[in-house]
Amino acid sequence: MDFRTWPRKLLVVDTEGSGASPPDLVEVAAVPITAGTVRADAIRQTLVRPPHPVTPRAAALNGLTNQVLAHAPVWESIADQVRTDLDGAWIAAHNATVDYRLLARMLPGWEPAGVICTLRLARALHPDLPRHTLDALLTALPVPLTDVAGLRHRAAYDAHATALLLLAIAEPLNTWEDLEALAVPPALRHAPVDEQQGLW
Repeated sequence: MDFRTWPRKLLVVDTEGSGASPPDLVEVAAVPITAGTVRADAIRQTLVRPPHPVTPRAAALNGLTNQVLAHAPVWESIADQVRTDLDGAWIAAHNATVDYRLLARMLPGWEPAGVICTLRLARALHPDLPRHTLDALLTALPVPLTDVAGLRHRAAYDAHATALLLLAIAEPLNTWEDLEALAVPPALRHAPVDEQQGLW
C-alpha cells in the first residue's frame, strides 16, 4: 500500500448511542491515521450527557449508564469544537453509515470529505469469512491489539481497534483509490471538500 496516496486528514471514528430510536449520542472518539500510522497518542474521546435516559440494553453493552453520564458535558457545549475538528476529514468506521448518520444528525450541515467503511472493505477482500462483525474480524485477521487501551464497546477502544483493522485489511491494496472503490458506501459517494487541520 502506498500511504502517500492516502488523505492528509483521515480520522477513524466511533460513536456510542443511548439505545433510543433515534439514538442520542453518549460518546464519540476519533483517532488519526497519518502516513500509514495509527496515532494512538492523538486519540480524542468525550462522553456526552444525553437529553433522554439511556436504555438498559445500551448501558449493559457499553457500561455508559445514566449515572456515569450525569456529569458529562452536554452536546451543545462541545458541538462546535467537534464540528471544527471533523470538517474536511475523511472518516472511517466499522459499519460506517451508522456512525455517519448519527454524527450528521448531531451536526446539521456537516459533510466529511468522504466515508470509508471497514465492514464493506472486509466483505470485499475477505468474502470467505463467515462473519464480518468487528469482533469476528479482530479475531480472524492479524490485528495487533496489545496496545489498545480501554474496553470493547467504548468509543476510544473501538476507534483505535478499527484503525488497526483498516490498515490490516488495506495492506494488499496499492493506493487509496483502490481502497475507496471498495469501501465507500454507495449512498455516501460525493465530491471531496477541502481538507483542513485540527482535532478536538
